[in-house]
Amino acid sequence: MNALLVLTGVSFLLCLIFTPMVRDLALHYAIVDCPDVQRKLHIRAVPRVGGIPIILSYAGAVLLMVIFAPHWVELTVRHRRLVLELCPAVAVIFLTGLIDDLFCLKPWQKLAGQILAAALAVSCGQTISLASSHPGALLITIPLSMMWLIGCANAFNLIDGMDGLAAGVGLFATLTTAAVGVIQGDMGLAMATAPLAGCLLAFLRYNFNPASVFLGDSGSLTIGFMMGCFSLIWGQHSGNLLGLAAPTMVMALPLLDVALAIMRRRLRRQPIFQGDRGHIHHMILARGLRTRDAALILYGVCTICAGLALLQTLTRFHMRALVILVFLTLIGIGINALGYVEIAAARKTGYRLVGHLREEIFLQDLSNSLAKVKSEDDCWDIVHSMCRDLSFASVQMELNDRTYQAEFDTSVDGVAPWQLTIGLGRSGQLRLTRLEHRESPPQLFAALEKLQQAVAALHLVVANPQSMLQETSSLTVANHL
Repeated sequence: MNALLVLTGVSFLLCLIFTPMVRDLALHYAIVDCPDVQRKLHIRAVPRVGGIPIILSYAGAVLLMVIFAPHWVELTVRHRRLVLELCPAVAVIFLTGLIDDLFCLKPWQKLAGQILAAALAVSCGQTISLASSHPGALLITIPLSMMWLIGCANAFNLIDGMDGLAAGVGLFATLTTAAVGVIQGDMGLAMATAPLAGCLLAFLRYNFNPASVFLGDSGSLTIGFMMGCFSLIWGQHSGNLLGLAAPTMVMALPLLDVALAIMRRRLRRQPIFQGDRGHIHHMILARGLRTRDAALILYGVCTICAGLALLQTLTRFHMRALVILVFLTLIGIGINALGYVEIAAARKTGYRLVGHLREEIFLQDLSNSLAKVKSEDDCWDIVHSMCRDLSFASVQMELNDRTYQAEFDTSVDGVAPWQLTIGLGRSGQLRLTRLEHRESPPQLFAALEKLQQAVAALHLVVANPQSMLQETSSLTVANHL
């Protein structure tokens, strides 16, 4: 534990020293992020290579730990192996982000660098754990693991749009992961994560509003990628895919933001990599909050997610489903509170689709029932049931000198009903009444048309089979006050 605290403290001090040095050099060479009138919220040019001091501080702390730690500190063995395994992959993702900060890569070039980094990490054993030990499981775990790492990297990259946000979210995630490492006895995970927490805490000194330096792609991509790797190690303790539930809760904010961004842009038919002002922090700022207040609110969200992640990890198996349910409920409430136009439109469209599906099911059931009709009594049973389901006030059917009638709603309350009369051949008709305050179901007239055709066909078969092809039916509507 002492080694863990020393490692965190050293990385904190190094980042506290390196960050202003790198910031001033970036200003000198004009490696800055300039404001615009669309998405960027800052009012002056700000250096955008914050990933450099973070990587230097992390590497420096680890190197000092390896060199000066006593031989009896067994933690360094596991820690050294874990860090060395991740070094090539982290170096690739960092260089990809740094080159983008310096020269602005195209989206496909950034994606190529991320794929290479993810492939290197997976080749070193950073994969999602599945319950199955079948050799074919690799065909699932490898692409899923790479998608997870790339998704985490881009999630932190997209959320890095407000002072202190990505660094603060990363800090909560790293502290939670380090705590889980200590609790589960995986000190290698704890000591690999702790120096990143120290770096981010120091970096926030310069990145919190008003920020004097930004993470840039070199910082946000690297933090997200490293957290993706650490979460895979965290999830491997469970031995199945559900092991990622807790790490997903820790990084819920950036992962949710990237999922919403993809959904919004697909619904609007916009390129996925095209920036906009629809990110979660933009929606909060649009409510009139200051940048500091918005950041603190999102820190509170991260705190809740971290608490749920710890519960998911530490509670018994039968309680984990309850934690997931609470988490999903809070996510739903949060998304609804943000007020996305796209989500509201998608929800209404979904309701309409469900309504159309219900209508089609109703009409199909009606068609199937009418196809089995063999007598007037069978027909009346179907008419009675259908009119009740369609909220008619009353129904009267005359067919082959027989009369059937039923009343469903007699509470007129001063509102006059309207009446619908449907001809059923030469000696039959159907009279329906409906109260004006009743809303007509969309499938009403389609159902009546099917009923009219089926009942008319039944009547003609009974009365005169030879005239079946010559008979026509009529539909008249009359209003009675």
